[in-house]
Amino acid sequence: MFLVKPERRRLLQVGATVAVIALGLASRAYPQFLPAALGKYPGDALWAMMIVFALGILATRMRTWQLALWSLLICFAVEFGQLVQAPWLVALRAHPLGHLALGSTFGWGDLIAYTAGVAVAAIIDKLALFKRR
Repeated sequence: MFLVKPERRRLLQVGATVAVIALGLASRAYPQFLPAALGKYPGDALWAMMIVFALGILATRMRTWQLALWSLLICFAVEFGQLVQAPWLVALRAHPLGHLALGSTFGWGDLIAYTAGVAVAAIIDKLALFKRR
């Protein structure tokens, strides 16, 4: 008998990625609908969730904790990369898409938001997106 290895369902991962992108863009476009005390951090947490779900599209058999760890490493690398201010990077970040993907200024609070977003996405992944076929 063959063991069936658990696997993420790509279509659900794509749907989750698109939904989180829409929520993230909405959180920046309509900040008045969120508590002012949260500032830009809901968008940061949603960005981290998007990384988890997008990586899950590619890594369909990776365990959830591994997916979360790799996603957190990517988020932290992008954030610490903001400390590098090479002219070509500054120009890339000046473009709206570059700014959405890479941010612009380093912030310790962003790391907390990313950690929270990855944790929430990992729970969603474990409960709803990572199933045996």
